[in-house]
Amino acid sequence: MDLGLQSKVIFVAGSSRGIGKGIAAALLDEGARVVVTGRDGAALEAACAELSPGRSERVLAFHGDLADPAVACEAHRRTIELWGAVEALVCNIGSGAAKNGWRLSAGDWDPVFRINLWASVGLVEVFLPAMVEAGAGSIVFVSSIAGLESLGAPIPYSAAKAALERYSKDLARRVGKHAIRVNTVAPGNILFPGGSWQRKADADPAGVRGMLDSEVPLRRFGVPEEIGAAVAFLASRQASFITGACLVVDGGQTRT
Repeated sequence: MDLGLQSKVIFVAGSSRGIGKGIAAALLDEGARVVVTGRDGAALEAACAELSPGRSERVLAFHGDLADPAVACEAHRRTIELWGAVEALVCNIGSGAAKNGWRLSAGDWDPVFRINLWASVGLVEVFLPAMVEAGAGSIVFVSSIAGLESLGAPIPYSAAKAALERYSKDLARRVGKHAIRVNTVAPGNILFPGGSWQRKADADPAGVRGMLDSEVPLRRFGVPEEIGAAVAFLASRQASFITGACLVVDGGQTRT
């Protein structure tokens, strides 16, 4: 299936490793021009070296913390300067690092919401006006199944992801009249080198195996490329009548 992404300009926040790099790879495979971003300069350089062979003219690296509005504005300016527009924005910003339990202070909540909700909202506020002016665009948020069900994840993390999913749905209602689509992908357990599930699997292989067998009908982890395929579809013309949706990619783990 031709997704119609040839030469489309797509900005992927948080794409120097893991899920984000898988998304960037999927979009590049479809012929898109992709801005690859990250806070870790070494990781960003390594990702671009891996992604660029044979298509370096379609890869733009941007190093910086996109949670900073000034940095986000500079990223948008640089992309427009090179390629003229951003036709799709992928907000893959977040971290599962949070205090568990219920005895939580404001200091336990605030940083989790900053990275898992406000950073994406801030990025949209930078990129959306030009899409509205152009009368076209697509935004895809990468969230988590922890925002959909109680799965034992830290409460602030789950609440922030639930808020992101609600924001996505409400934003879709408001910008649809401008021919802008807004959707969310909610990944389940995704395995990649250096990721949290790799660390857990290394520390307790039997326990992780038992979790997969009992909780995930497909009895395996997902991989970043599978999230990339879902994001590429939602960003494409093949999903032209899909907005306000949350596509769950979790091997069947969620029950509702």
